[in-house]
Amino acid sequence: MKNTVLSLMKMKESREKISMLTCYDYSTARLMESSGINMILVGDSLGNTMLGYPDTLSVTMEDMIHHGAAVVRGCNDIFVVVDMPFMSYQTSVYDAVVNAGRLIKETGCNAVKLEGGAAVKDQIKAITDAGIPVVAHIGMTPQSVNAFGGFKVQGKSEAQAARILQDAYDVQEAGAFMVVLECVPAKLAALISEKLAIPTIGIGAGEGCDGQVLVYQDMLGMFQDYVPKFVKHFANAGEMMVQAFKDYDQEVKAGTYPTEAHGFKIEEEIIEKLKEK
Repeated sequence: MKNTVLSLMKMKESREKISMLTCYDYSTARLMESSGINMILVGDSLGNTMLGYPDTLSVTMEDMIHHGAAVVRGCNDIFVVVDMPFMSYQTSVYDAVVNAGRLIKETGCNAVKLEGGAAVKDQIKAITDAGIPVVAHIGMTPQSVNAFGGFKVQGKSEAQAARILQDAYDVQEAGAFMVVLECVPAKLAALISEKLAIPTIGIGAGEGCDGQVLVYQDMLGMFQDYVPKFVKHFANAGEMMVQAFKDYDQEVKAGTYPTEAHGFKIEEEIIEKLKEK
């Protein structure tokens, strides 16, 4: 069954948990399509995982469109959300609507995501007024890493917690149909989830959210430059891949791959004639 804004909202109402993973390419999207995952986020985390940037700030609209379109081509039932990259929406409401429209038109995705609470409520309202579903993102917002002084948990103090709760109210009022809560204390995330009518998706926000999202390379053990506390390895695919690459390297160099079984045949008389030329 196709996942939609309506079906995802109904999942919150019936207290069914929503599953979400990042994805950045067609082949991985095809695998996720057969897994039962509800949502894919084509995150600007591709700057780290796919492009080797130290953060997400260098990611462009063209990067997001390129990867987003590839993922959408691999999906039928999964709901696909594409991140709006840094400075594609902060500059003005006009820019926000134009760039959100580009992502929808040029990737075929189902919704866009942007970071920030009260500061971007005008952008969220304008984008939703244009008929584009919006996922908000509050708490630890990676595009604000320089302002935060690093990747740090947000909402530990009373003032910070109150601000994040207000941000949640603001993005809901502005029209967001879902909000990602990143790296906030579990009890605060649970409280926000109880108070909001829209689904919450946690990442490093505890078990009280309406759903969860992880970077797929993290949960598969493929990206090991840094492993956040909230990540669980559901498989050690990274180790398996390294071993497979080593085995391939050794067999090629030893001449044991490929064998006759991996080749295609031709009539011997043709080869004999070619030798005479």
